[in-house]
Amino acid sequence: MAQERELIIKLGQKITDRIGHKVTADDPEYYGLACVVTDEMAEVALAMKVRVPTTPEAIAKKCGKSAERTHELMEEMSVIGLLEYNWENADHHKQYVLPMFVPGCAEFMNMNKEQVETHPEVARMFERMSFLPLEKITPMIPPGGAGVGMHVIPVEKAIPTEQKSLSIEHISHWLKKYEGKYAVGACSCRRSRRILGEGCGHLEDDMCIGVGDMADYIVETGKGRYIDIDEVMEILQRAEDNGFVHQITNIDGEDKIFAICNCCVCSCYALRTSQYFNTPNMSRSSYIAKVDTEKCVACGQCVEYCPAGAVKLGQKLCTKEPIEYPVRELPDAVKWGPEKWSPDYRDENQINCYDTGTSPCKTNCPAHIAVQGYIKMAAQGKYMDALKLIKKENPFPAVCGRICNRRCEDACTRGEIDDPVAIDDIKDFIAQQELKAESRYVPQMLNQLNKPFAEKIAVIGAGPAGMSCAFYLTQKGYPVTVFEKADRPGGMLMHGIPSFRLEKDVIEAEIDVLRQMGVEFQCGIEVGKDLTIDKLREEGYKAFYIAIGCQGGRKIGVPGEEAEGVDTGVEFLYKVNSATDIKLSGRTVVVGGGNVAVDVARAAVRCGSSEVSMYCLESRDIMPAADDEVAEAEEEGIKVGNSWGPAEILTEEGKVKAVVFKKCLSVFDDNGRFAPVYDENNTITVECENVLLSVGQSIQWGGLLEGSKVELGRGNGAMADHVTYQTAEPDIFVGGDVYTGPKFAIDAIAAGKEASVSIHRFVHEGQSLTIGRNLRQYIELDKKNLDIAEDSYDNSSRQVPGRNGEDARSTFRDLRKPLTEEQIAIETARCLGCGASVVDYNRCIGCGVCTTKCEFDAIHLNRELEASKMMRSEDKMKAILPYAAKRQIKIMRNKKANKGR
Repeated sequence: MAQERELIIKLGQKITDRIGHKVTADDPEYYGLACVVTDEMAEVALAMKVRVPTTPEAIAKKCGKSAERTHELMEEMSVIGLLEYNWENADHHKQYVLPMFVPGCAEFMNMNKEQVETHPEVARMFERMSFLPLEKITPMIPPGGAGVGMHVIPVEKAIPTEQKSLSIEHISHWLKKYEGKYAVGACSCRRSRRILGEGCGHLEDDMCIGVGDMADYIVETGKGRYIDIDEVMEILQRAEDNGFVHQITNIDGEDKIFAICNCCVCSCYALRTSQYFNTPNMSRSSYIAKVDTEKCVACGQCVEYCPAGAVKLGQKLCTKEPIEYPVRELPDAVKWGPEKWSPDYRDENQINCYDTGTSPCKTNCPAHIAVQGYIKMAAQGKYMDALKLIKKENPFPAVCGRICNRRCEDACTRGEIDDPVAIDDIKDFIAQQELKAESRYVPQMLNQLNKPFAEKIAVIGAGPAGMSCAFYLTQKGYPVTVFEKADRPGGMLMHGIPSFRLEKDVIEAEIDVLRQMGVEFQCGIEVGKDLTIDKLREEGYKAFYIAIGCQGGRKIGVPGEEAEGVDTGVEFLYKVNSATDIKLSGRTVVVGGGNVAVDVARAAVRCGSSEVSMYCLESRDIMPAADDEVAEAEEEGIKVGNSWGPAEILTEEGKVKAVVFKKCLSVFDDNGRFAPVYDENNTITVECENVLLSVGQSIQWGGLLEGSKVELGRGNGAMADHVTYQTAEPDIFVGGDVYTGPKFAIDAIAAGKEASVSIHRFVHEGQSLTIGRNLRQYIELDKKNLDIAEDSYDNSSRQVPGRNGEDARSTFRDLRKPLTEEQIAIETARCLGCGASVVDYNRCIGCGVCTTKCEFDAIHLNRELEASKMMRSEDKMKAILPYAAKRQIKIMRNKKANKGR
């Protein structure tokens, strides 16, 4: 163990913010300095007074060194970050300052990148010194911050013009004050978190703006670079676009700041002071956000970006039992200690809705699309805006408008009255714009650096999961290459769904958007055969998303299934989608009862089969295929036989002759597991010439995983973390059917977006895949508690799309028409508008970020608190002590009142 250094102990004691604490070698005040500060430097610093400007000449006399040597040391100490300097004096001579730890030397020391990466103790010191001094004092901080730490300054355009505001509450005031003297450097908090392995995916570069003399200090000591006002404004706008909070330093009174920071709550140590200790006065501005419930459509954008977790989704329909939304307790009149803190605030602030729930459509959609939002935009004729809103969660609205299994509609509250809103048909209408090159929405790159990332990402499999992941990674600025073994992208969308349900030009149109964004597709390449993941690593790829789906069919394990005329449904559909001249002669039996089986049966009709029938284990009421799809199949003459399971395929001269079915009495056991029970004596024989087995799908790995640590589990699917989708091979992520087993396109799309979040974090060192992550968990409101008056909603009936007049049995064309514009106006009016955002005013810090995300003008800032009071740190007790005394009186009164009850 290294010998304890007395001078460092003394220096740590001198500049610590902890009142009454005796510094030891185990403290951050010691180990954060000891690794970079020499004893000679400590001698100079000990001769200085904290936050009192001085010169080398004045200090040389006190520390017993020459003026020249003292100057050299002070310059070195400034580079280290132990000292800062300015020219704030009459004759504008350079003067050095020994700052406090926070804000001060802890930040400056972390801004020296090489230093903190060499000595991670510096990162830990900053983390601790922005926490430990505040453990006891935070409940006693009055509104305005009282000269402690940092202070939120609202997004300027969010400050209502009709309300009186102070000049210091406007960023423009400070930019004008320090006109022409700006520099930008890395965020010390994000850098410290990265070094500690606790990054949240928000990166550190070019985020914090130094102003005035601090700009010169940052540049001259190698901690940043000069910028002009245009770049300042670009950084501020970029921060708002990414949902970051503007903060200014708060320790030099109302006439001075030295920095404007752009902070995220999941990294920022200044915001932590209010969030961890549940003491919003430490951060908040004079404003609180309020929601105009009539305008709010529960799109959730304000919720996802609120740094304090103050906005959550709730509901706005009348209820039988009134709902009271919880309001966070404040320390104003109660004792406050660790039992009141929120150590997991970074995760708790990502909770999306109240326990009483929100709109069922958003809740039940696997991608949690803002259904209410795009319905409202469609009602207003804002179709392009609606398309943009959908694409925040789903890059393939035109595809999903035709094939989605409509879980949003199944849950729709309107369905409790008459028929659910035709959500999918509305989405299909909106997405018609995707089919025209001139009206497509092609997202622009959006990341906090405003420049592309260099890290190459490989996506293996061009199905909905893989392309969704590619879409969101490319939008974030990554170079993405999608490798697909087929001759064109699309996966099961292209090869597994017949055109009468999903025309190929629809898929191509939305894939073209990815190409326009910059996604590179390499088709006809099978990874694991034509090249390997190791080879791609050599080529510089930093992460891999495997989403190859379930491309193979399954046999059923009965005699005769190898006969001529037997095929799997998946292979049959692949042939149908790859050619136009697939012919079936004679009678066809389809085994299976899911949506794929229906597609197989309907395709068999169009391929010339004289008679088509379906048989499945399930009874009609639990048959997995969608009711409307079964109905369409029956309209086309397809017979459906429920509760029958195949026993044997009869053959003659090696060809199919018939299928013997036995009666299925039950499909699942009492625990819900697949365990069919049959009456072996109750059988039927169905004569046919073709049998198509649609009872499941299989994964065809080939050589893709050879040499990797990826583990396989049930159904031969890849095993991965259920939140991050990371496998046992750290740079390999998986998603879609290859992870979950066969599901729907919308499930794969949602998984692809989540994987993009993980991959972004993974490819940047020190970023946690889970800290501060939105888990996208929503709760459906209680429909039984609703009290909906008959005169409170539009009573129009559900609109039904038209159809072209052709005979469906004779064409592979999709004969469904989109709703008309008139029908859209009627159908969107049927939405009850279940959800709305609700603000906990005791949690709001008045940053205004929410107002920049709302596209419905439904949330605004209002002045609700005392005006911000910026004080010198040396004067903080002048504000804290009176406030603490008043608070103590309130605590005593509450205590007496509670005793008397």
